[in-house]
Amino acid sequence: MRKITGAFQRLEELLIAVSFSIMVVSSFAQVVNRNFIGGGVSWFEELSRYCMIYMALLATELGLRDGTQVAVSAFTDKCGPTLRLALSMLSQAIVIVFSVIVFVTSFQLLQKQVAYGAHSAGLDMPMYIPYFALPLSFAIIAVVQSARLLASIRRASGGPGQVAGGPQP
Repeated sequence: MRKITGAFQRLEELLIAVSFSIMVVSSFAQVVNRNFIGGGVSWFEELSRYCMIYMALLATELGLRDGTQVAVSAFTDKCGPTLRLALSMLSQAIVIVFSVIVFVTSFQLLQKQVAYGAHSAGLDMPMYIPYFALPLSFAIIAVVQSARLLASIRRASGGPGQVAGGPQP
């Protein structure tokens, strides 16, 4: 299971880095083109926007995984380690259910985009490519969070030496 989640995490981090790099280069090229050359190339902005969408959606799971998402922990900080672990597992289960629902819905939307054959205005790119960011991101979220939930369950039901509420894998 760790190999699978590790592969998903590496893919996710690679896609975030590539999306960020392309976004920065295309934004810079658009600014240089508009301010110094005097021309406007619309596809630079469109490319930058699509890369930002991929980056933001993929980074959602990264934030969930390393705990950098915004969270209100006033209640859970006052709970004991066992209750804190139970609430963490409940929270992960809710994220998984939500991610599966969004994945299924966005996959249906992606299928419609493929069937309609719409293209973007600037890049003349098939619109299913930008829409693919949703099912890709939420599939990765569901898989990685499911693996983390299973690890939490194993840790909680483990024998002596297992610390409830300890750091997550």
